[in-house]
Amino acid sequence: MAGAIIENMSTKKLCIVGGILLVFQIIAFLVGGLIAPGPTTAVSYMSVKCVDVRKNHHKAKWLMPWGPNQCDKIRDIEEAIPREIEANDIVFSVHIPLPSMEMSPWFQFMLFILQLDIAFKLNNQIRENAEVSMDVSLAYRDDMFAEWTEMAHERVPRKLKCTFTSPKTLEHEGRYYECDVLPFMEIGSVAHKYYLLNIRLPVNEKKKINVGIGEIKDIRLVGIHQNGGFTKVWFAMKTFLTPSIFIIMVWYWRRITMMSRPPVLLEKVIFALGISMTFINIPVEWFSIGFDWTWMLLFGDIRQGIFYAMLLSFWIIFCGEHMMDQHERNHIAGYWKQVGPIAVGSFCLFIFDMCERGVQLTNPFYSIWTTDVGTELAMAFIIVAGICLCLYFLFLCFMVFQVFRNISGKQSSLPAMSKVRRLHYEISETKQEPQIHQQHIGEASQEDRGLIFRFKFLMLITLACAAMTVIFFIVSQVTEGHWKWGGVTVQVNSAFFTGIYGMWNLYVFALMFLYAPSHKNYGEDQSNGDLGVHSGEELQLTTTITHVDGPTEIYKLTRKEAQE
Repeated sequence: MAGAIIENMSTKKLCIVGGILLVFQIIAFLVGGLIAPGPTTAVSYMSVKCVDVRKNHHKAKWLMPWGPNQCDKIRDIEEAIPREIEANDIVFSVHIPLPSMEMSPWFQFMLFILQLDIAFKLNNQIRENAEVSMDVSLAYRDDMFAEWTEMAHERVPRKLKCTFTSPKTLEHEGRYYECDVLPFMEIGSVAHKYYLLNIRLPVNEKKKINVGIGEIKDIRLVGIHQNGGFTKVWFAMKTFLTPSIFIIMVWYWRRITMMSRPPVLLEKVIFALGISMTFINIPVEWFSIGFDWTWMLLFGDIRQGIFYAMLLSFWIIFCGEHMMDQHERNHIAGYWKQVGPIAVGSFCLFIFDMCERGVQLTNPFYSIWTTDVGTELAMAFIIVAGICLCLYFLFLCFMVFQVFRNISGKQSSLPAMSKVRRLHYEISETKQEPQIHQQHIGEASQEDRGLIFRFKFLMLITLACAAMTVIFFIVSQVTEGHWKWGGVTVQVNSAFFTGIYGMWNLYVFALMFLYAPSHKNYGEDQSNGDLGVHSGEELQLTTTITHVDGPTEIYKLTRKEAQE
């Protein structure tokens, strides 16, 4: 009869394993904090006002803000009046990146937000619920002297949310509104060296297009992309962790299949958690260096969603399988009330992501937040997901409380339960009558207390991992991004990403190692004697059911006693 490794491992060995994992955890944080740069970089761009005097503005002509073929420029809007330049002839041009620089596939993605500089005019004020409509063209090229290739051309509407803090009088004309930044563009890959944006603000008074939006002086963009150095460190971690988790997963399942019994529910869930962790580890991002795969952001979100849904499900099943008064153990159907909110919440977030990043695969300027219907729909999905998350944590807290209450009750009744088993064996008709001595009873009780301690330890580690994730996320949001200790600079945000990513890999690794069937086998006299009693107690404390032919009389008796 073979139990799980955690059942047969001494406290000393468990502490050694925990110490080794802690060392790897510290290394994961140090890799991000000391080796990797910050995860992202923000670059500010000021658009250049070009003049396009052609009759047909829809013909393919790209206006460059600088360089040998730069456009005819004006400094400000006031300069356009004496030159009789109409609003429809002005093109706001932005070259990405800045002069003497190149974009790189190592940047992984580009995210842009837009800031409008709008001046107050008495005869041209911003109306309520005003909407600016932009005609945006995006092009790329890989050589400074090559022709531009169109990548996207869309009409981009954005609602203005601006306030004017000064009195709206003649003397305050020319002051700027305070406007919220607007989402502008997101691209899931950076496959080319140079990009060009041409932004037009077409005016049509009959159709009320760009009327009542104030006097737009300038358009500013802030581009955010992943740092190439951080990307290389991230890829290296994925490349190292993928075979590590895959090997332990294969080893874990091989040990289970060597058993003469079928796998139990918790073993299957741990294996599924290992698969989801391997799925998120596989460094398919390496291909994005050579291929223009704009769907990588969406694919990454789906992988993370599958892992976290599997992790939340594991926590529920882990607690449920250790509840000693549980009647429907080892059946996934018994957890539909707890797993149901996880499925609903995950589905809502998946639909939200498809409505946002899914559409951006064909239209990089799309945002679900730009329309009232889209905003309400997005908020509905997020609220439903939030409600499901709250219900899940209520279920989880309740089950954790029940587990600790039942374990504490069983721990206090271990000596009495051992005597009951002794009497049961003395009156039962079995093939071999075990002789249980008081010394053996004490040893069994001591071993059971060790098992209880180890299971409490594992549950506390689970809570610690969840708490560390939340704490480091909060710290990364409220700090400046890096700490300086003497001459050493620690990148807090990078340490958060690499540390938490490494932590969950180590967590899954530890689960598959500790819950794998042990290689230790007990002799016939032990399994039928004092360890036979202990085995029955293990069945109440573990979920890797060690018996082969179903529950024994000891198992039934202890379960009945726990229920009473």
